[in-house]
Amino acid sequence: MISGSGEGQDGGTGFTAEGVEIVLREACKKAELDPTGAELLRLGSNAVYRLASSPFIVRVARDPAVLPEMERVVEVARWLERENFPATRVPAQIEQPLTVGGRVVTFWESAQEQEEYATVGEVADLLRRLHWLEEPETLGLPYFDPLAKLRASFDGLDGVTVEDHAFLRDRAGKLAKEYDRLDFVLPFGMIHGDANIGNVLRHRDGHAVLIDLDGFALAPREWDLILTAIYYERYGWHTKAEYAEFVHRYGFDLMNWPGYEVLADLRELMMVVWLGHQAATNGRSAAEFARRVQSLRTGEGRDQWQPF
Repeated sequence: MISGSGEGQDGGTGFTAEGVEIVLREACKKAELDPTGAELLRLGSNAVYRLASSPFIVRVARDPAVLPEMERVVEVARWLERENFPATRVPAQIEQPLTVGGRVVTFWESAQEQEEYATVGEVADLLRRLHWLEEPETLGLPYFDPLAKLRASFDGLDGVTVEDHAFLRDRAGKLAKEYDRLDFVLPFGMIHGDANIGNVLRHRDGHAVLIDLDGFALAPREWDLILTAIYYERYGWHTKAEYAEFVHRYGFDLMNWPGYEVLADLRELMMVVWLGHQAATNGRSAAEFARRVQSLRTGEGRDQWQPF
């Protein structure tokens, strides 16, 4: 239970709107920024604030164990800036990440005052350019193991029925065997890890920038193409023309690769399990989770999925 004072049972600051506001104020004080009028944009795995007094975004992580990961993410952002790669920036004058009230806090330059997404073609341009970069070993990027990530995601999946839990685990086991037999054709190397239209914003000066650098890792590059492909082919979230533009500008059509269906099924399952974690506390998430699980059971209705 979290008390009204914002304190959690572990002695850290509770991850509520009131609790994270306490963290925000203290972090801004350390960074010599003014939190007055800050807007809470979202409260999920991170609390995300937009400052009113400075062109900065403040992220407060729910999980205090992410400190080493956030240290790496800040270094990734600084390296991308040195490479003149269009990505979200960290303010040079702030030493970070900070630890406040048991939470990990990072500061980011805001792309613009309102969120405006770039085009699918610009997503392809950024990925093509990113995949040409050679990352320094000093970044210490981890190897991306989707099977390990998927297995771990079943921990704490308590807000779903026993039947759904067993069905999803069984599907994961079958896909793991198929994934191990895949023959990737693109070069192995650095990936964004969650590349999709939602993570490419329009900067206030007009150019597209890549955001959400948490998933940078070493993996087959196919992972950075799969979301755009299934957003088009399975869910209809992109048009045929948009996907054709993506393929043209990146230079490779993942849907022509023999392993596409397996990779699509695996990435899709990861999306569904992620949504299952929200189902216990959010009615809209619960309804969408039920819709998606039914689609996986029947193979029908994916065109009814709603983006989250």
